[in-house]
Amino acid sequence: MRQTNQRRHHSHQPSPQHRHYTLIVWALVGLLALPLLATLLYSLASRWGATMLPDGLTLRWYLELWGEPRFLAAFARSLLLCFAALALSLALILPLALVAHTRWPWLDKLMKLLMLLPFAVPPVVGSVGLLQLYAGGPLPLVGTPWILIACFFTLTVPFMYQAMATSLKAIPLRDLLDAAHLLGASTPQAFIQVILPNLRNGVLVALFLSFSFLFGEFVFANLLVGTRYETLQVYLNNMRNHSGHFTSALVISYFFAILLLTWMANRFSRSA
Repeated sequence: MRQTNQRRHHSHQPSPQHRHYTLIVWALVGLLALPLLATLLYSLASRWGATMLPDGLTLRWYLELWGEPRFLAAFARSLLLCFAALALSLALILPLALVAHTRWPWLDKLMKLLMLLPFAVPPVVGSVGLLQLYAGGPLPLVGTPWILIACFFTLTVPFMYQAMATSLKAIPLRDLLDAAHLLGASTPQAFIQVILPNLRNGVLVALFLSFSFLFGEFVFANLLVGTRYETLQVYLNNMRNHSGHFTSALVISYFFAILLLTWMANRFSRSA
């Protein structure tokens, strides 16, 4: 019994090599987190001159930031654009993914090729092309939020379709549809009441990941609308010459918003 317990005790102890790897990982994490911690400390500093540490700590910059109407308006615009683009992508891509995996398999191969386009075309090149097309003519969309919603929709296509395609492949799709049809349900009813609940976790993960990506988009917003419809990233760029403490509070607020979304996406992905 003693030998067995000793073996169990030794088996649970990490090896020296494992401890070295853990130490290296934590050292890298600390090194990467150091600029963020410095920014956080600077956003809380009342005044920080030539000394090693700030003269005092204050929440003044956060109160000033979250009491600034221009910041709140830019934050609300970014949320509105993200929600509109995600609603559009969900309404269009979800039925498309279902059709591609039930009736037209060739459509799935085509979508996998189209998913590469947002990454193959640089945002600056795409913005210049959109400026040429929609600056005038019958659809003068440049300077309006509508062109950003369309651009954001194209950016969400890879995330949304891949997540939905993976979720559809993970379930017995045809068997569920056939069983629902045998019970008297139509195809739309089977999709809403049977298929969609099985896709819930995958869809939510795709929505959170797409939202965190769109919330930080700057190139399209700056080139296509700029200050005519100021989003959060454009506001951050315009405030770069403002007080460093104020800008640091803005960066930290943005980082924690993205961190919260990433944490929620990870929670849903684990439960999926």
